[in-house]
Amino acid sequence: MANRIPRVPMREQDPALRAKNFEEVSHGYSAEEAYLEASRCLHCSNPRCVAACPVHIKIPEFIYQLNEHNEMGAYVIISQDNSLPSVCGRVCPQEKQCEGACILGIKGEPVACGSLERYVGDWAIRHQDELPHPQINKNGKKVALIGAGPASLACATDLAKYGYDVKVFEALHQLGGVLVYGIPEFRLPKEGVVEKEVQWVKGLGVEFENDVVVGRTFTIDDLLDKMGYDAVFIGSGAGLPKFMGIEGENLNGVFSANEYLTRANLMHAYDCEYNTPIYLGKKVVVVGGGNVAMDAVRTAKRLGAESIIVYRRSEAELPARAEEVHHAKQEGIIFKMLTNPVKIIGDDKGTVVGMECVEMELGEPDSSGRRRPVEKPGSNFIIDCDVVIMALGTSPNPLIKQTTKGLETNKHGCVVADEEGATSRPGVFAGGDTVTGAATVILAMGAGRKAAKAIHEYIQNKS
Repeated sequence: MANRIPRVPMREQDPALRAKNFEEVSHGYSAEEAYLEASRCLHCSNPRCVAACPVHIKIPEFIYQLNEHNEMGAYVIISQDNSLPSVCGRVCPQEKQCEGACILGIKGEPVACGSLERYVGDWAIRHQDELPHPQINKNGKKVALIGAGPASLACATDLAKYGYDVKVFEALHQLGGVLVYGIPEFRLPKEGVVEKEVQWVKGLGVEFENDVVVGRTFTIDDLLDKMGYDAVFIGSGAGLPKFMGIEGENLNGVFSANEYLTRANLMHAYDCEYNTPIYLGKKVVVVGGGNVAMDAVRTAKRLGAESIIVYRRSEAELPARAEEVHHAKQEGIIFKMLTNPVKIIGDDKGTVVGMECVEMELGEPDSSGRRRPVEKPGSNFIIDCDVVIMALGTSPNPLIKQTTKGLETNKHGCVVADEEGATSRPGVFAGGDTVTGAATVILAMGAGRKAAKAIHEYIQNKS
């Protein structure tokens, strides 16, 4: 019977309304909706969804508890492997991970694992005072973590459970890394979700110190040699934006998606009660096709601009989540596929007035497996615009490499680490975007968890 019940859809704001506000797009399941969706799970003996989850949440087990109307039991199971269920339920690419592996998806629609995880996480936030905390036996050792993003939060959680004194050093004034500066409020509420789940991590005894730039305030060598830490985890992400190197990128009105989203998200530029400047623009072009590009273009739309995505491949090759592309189209975002910028045009005051582009066509597959875009000769045309946002990916800030002797990095500036997160420096581990370059929240969390286990083994073997 389970496979005959249709998937329960998530209720959403009307597109015409949400395109003008920063309230969350999806409303989440009610209890009745969650119980009905949970009843669809087949509870496979060899659950492919668990193997496909980067942190290996015991998905059929928590769904079984939901099917029994036992939210606390479901939360206890999820929290064994994931300290940020409300976050992950919202931003994970479930269609490529747990839900993509669900056997129901072969002939129909997979179980909505992500929506159910979000439901449990939101329930836990509302009942935070009732949640059980693990019994922690302190071992007298201490570990420093750099950056308070998802990789460090996952690593800190497991290290705290192992009994370490854990301190996280964050450069910005708010905790959460990309969760607070990179993902818009309409996809991930900050006060209602991110701050609450970070608070749970604090409840494990993890300490946080803001406004600390490791490499300037002090170095990794200082942490190990002078400050008494037994190991260090680098989870500082990838915040250095990439540009195309075309003419006009230094004009007024050209932004990296990082800067644009940080102003809008972390500095509350979307909120009229905050006096934070952001260059609004009347016609905004976002270059790129990933989730960050969708976040930027949908933010610009909500700030009142006509908003356009320019991407050099076809829609089939868009790396963004299908859900984000669907939501963007519903909200009136214009997509110009098979289009590549060659020049940004400015006026005599040095301000953007347009962008020259060329049409592309798809050739043979490249190293990524996607068909390589090839320029059509003589196809140049101009898009009128007053803001250009480059959403072309990011790489790690080079500061830590420059101030840490013997720390190997690759040609992209990413820290080189093995599968468990060990770097070329003994006692120094790394994970998340600082190793892989910009990737997903859940992959960063999986790397953080692996590193926590490796750090534990390293310190125990050293003792």
